[in-house]
Amino acid sequence: MNSPSPAARAQPANLIAIGALLLGAAAIGTSGLFVKVSETGPIATAFWRVLLALPCLWLWSVLEQRERHRESFAVERKLLIASGLFFAGDLAVWHWSLILTSVANSTLLANLAPIFVALAAWLLFRQQLQKKFLIGLAVAVTGMTVLIGGDFQLQGKELIGDALGVVTAMFYAGYQLTVTKLRARVATSTIMAWSSLITAIVLLPLALVSGEQLLPVSDMGWIKLVALALISQVAGQSLIAYAMAHLPATFSSVGLLFQPIMATLFAWAILGESVSLLQLAGGITVLVGIRLVHLAENPR
Repeated sequence: MNSPSPAARAQPANLIAIGALLLGAAAIGTSGLFVKVSETGPIATAFWRVLLALPCLWLWSVLEQRERHRESFAVERKLLIASGLFFAGDLAVWHWSLILTSVANSTLLANLAPIFVALAAWLLFRQQLQKKFLIGLAVAVTGMTVLIGGDFQLQGKELIGDALGVVTAMFYAGYQLTVTKLRARVATSTIMAWSSLITAIVLLPLALVSGEQLLPVSDMGWIKLVALALISQVAGQSLIAYAMAHLPATFSSVGLLFQPIMATLFAWAILGESVSLLQLAGGITVLVGIRLVHLAENPR
């Protein structure tokens, strides 16, 4: 009796990885909803999101890495701290963006990170910018202009929120660059554990200085924060980390574009956020531009 071919054996594993990728992207897509309905301020919500996820992340890292959990920090201290600082900036700015503008706009603009990753690689490491990247950049900027133009108000809070969405993408690009360098030598679980600890340490004083509401005022407020931590931070990030270890980078980059789509659908169905035809066209154009940039970054 012939045994199954390697391709046949790999098919179920690939299907599981694809499912994990889409579930992870959908889980992260719920982040905007929890931030919108949180009883704490935007930076405080970011702090609780990371702090409440820390026990799960540290348990994962300690069980998987044993003594290497601490050794990794001793060897890669600078990059792990940098990843935590970038992630703190990413969450703080993005949560403020979500308060000021729509979930759809904020999430789509935050997903411009691949563009800033490529630009940073060009400026810092002198990597050539491919023609496909320049086309993708032009398409994404066009879509961004249409997207922002859909709710443009001179000096309005929506415009500020959209701008913060772009700044979020810059911070997330820095986070991606540091994590990419770490992944060759440090396990994903260890990166998430240590970077989340640094993020929490940075966000707490920022929340205190901002003077915003630090503690929820009801039991439901705490439930929302725990759900944000477990669904978005632990489940979402863990599922995506598993999927990316089993799927080609090109396929994973497409799957992650599922996140802003799901975030928009959640905001429409649960929060009643409407999306105009102009914003819809701009959002689709942004996704196309991001996809072209991914193809330029990860040629087959």
